[in-house]
Amino acid sequence: MSLLRVILAIFFPPLAVIDRGCGSVLIIFLLTLCGWVPGVIGALVILNKD
Repeated sequence: MSLLRVILAIFFPPLAVIDRGCGSVLIIFLLTLCGWVPGVIGALVILNKD
C-alpha cells in the first residue's frame, strides 16, 4: 500500500481501488454514496489486503 494510494483513498476512494476489479470499485462507490467515512474505511481495507 503506497502513500499515493492512501491519499487517493482518503480523497476519492473508488479511484484508489480501480485495479482491484469491478466488484471492489462498485462496493466502494456505494459505500462512498452512503457516506464518505465508510467509503474511505472500505478502500483502506481493500488496499491493505495482499
